[in-house]
Amino acid sequence: MADQVETATEKKPSTVRTLAESLWFPLFFACGFLVCYLLAFHSPTPHHVEIAVSDPAAATQLQAALDKASPGGFDIEPAASADAARQAVLDRDSTAGYDATTGTLFVAKADGYMLETVLNQVFTPIAAQSGLTLHSVDLAPTASGDAMGTGMFYLVLVWNIPSYIVVMMMLRAVTLSRRAKLFTLVGWGAVLSVIGFAGGVALHVIPANPLAIPLAFLLSIGISLTSFGLVPFAKQFFPGVAMGLFVLLSMPSSGGAIPIQMVPGFFRALHPFMPMGNLMEALRGIFYFNGVGVLRPILVLCAWVLVGVALIAGHSLWQRRKAGTAEAVEEPPVEDPAIEMPRPTALPAHAHHFGEQMPVVSGAVRTLAGEAVRGAVITITDGKGQQLVRAVTGADGEYAVAGLPDQFVDLVVSASGLHSAVRRMHVREGVTRREDFELASRRQPVATLSGA
Repeated sequence: MADQVETATEKKPSTVRTLAESLWFPLFFACGFLVCYLLAFHSPTPHHVEIAVSDPAAATQLQAALDKASPGGFDIEPAASADAARQAVLDRDSTAGYDATTGTLFVAKADGYMLETVLNQVFTPIAAQSGLTLHSVDLAPTASGDAMGTGMFYLVLVWNIPSYIVVMMMLRAVTLSRRAKLFTLVGWGAVLSVIGFAGGVALHVIPANPLAIPLAFLLSIGISLTSFGLVPFAKQFFPGVAMGLFVLLSMPSSGGAIPIQMVPGFFRALHPFMPMGNLMEALRGIFYFNGVGVLRPILVLCAWVLVGVALIAGHSLWQRRKAGTAEAVEEPPVEDPAIEMPRPTALPAHAHHFGEQMPVVSGAVRTLAGEAVRGAVITITDGKGQQLVRAVTGADGEYAVAGLPDQFVDLVVSASGLHSAVRRMHVREGVTRREDFELASRRQPVATLSGA
């Protein structure tokens, strides 16, 4: 009697586990927006806003009055003269300057329209107490298309969020090598930088200063490389880790939507280190402050690029060392809950393309006499023995499989009346493997499998 191919029974996962795996990402986002956005933006309050005051005696009195009205809201620094107070704003040493003898308030709208409004509200009664009418002078007016002073923030989002999304899309491109993906990320960053700059200039959101392009490129490539480098370490939690860094934490701490002096202390502490906030500071310096204060944020952006390079290079070195040993390290596929990842799929063996599904492993199953084995079952499992996909050979004994993750897998081949064969292989990005099998008859002595 012909032998029957055994079919493995799969245990259905529990409803609780299925829901947990499906809902963790939206729950993470809901909590993230609640904590990072609602907490940061619901009640903007000044925190340690530095103000240079021309009269030292008036500075002392102002500090005492402001400490009583708004504890910790303003830090008054005495200036030698009105010109010194004005220059402190231009040098970005102070957020505002105040000439106590004339009631002139020096502000910089480029630092945020909301902050300019608060300063005018605070100093209007102060000037009135001295019998003066407050006169506000804007030393750094924003571009004509950025009346609210937040346009640059939304422009930076153009460079920030797509730089993470492109990594998610590259995870789907299973036929591209790691090198090809990295070149794609670099090219994408260059194109995105130019497109964003052209759009910002066309809408008069920013001045037409091309120095913004290399700065935008640093942000884009820093986020892309760091995100790409986090994939093998964060694994299935990669979307939460990357979006937590570059969306939930970066946006409130950028100082773009709400001035950084008016958000809670946690986000003010993040501001000097997060890439989005540093690009905002660098662009403000170039556009509105004659290049003052741009060196440090540029260095921070470069540091993010280096972090991404280090993560990618470190993982590549680790893989090479593991590949040189007999140890097989199983790495689970990264699943993006927002964009569905390619799933392991059996394909018609002789098709050249199937939309985005390209064969990763293909081959033939034959007898020792070279005859094609029709109906042979190729079961591919991961390092834990869990089935990834099952394919069946056609009349010519050929099979093909697409969508396998970058990891070690086991191929188990079985057919009626023939001895089974097992082979382990390492699936690599952008590499198509051919694995042929020769199966011995159960009525004949077992021969050594070719290619094993």
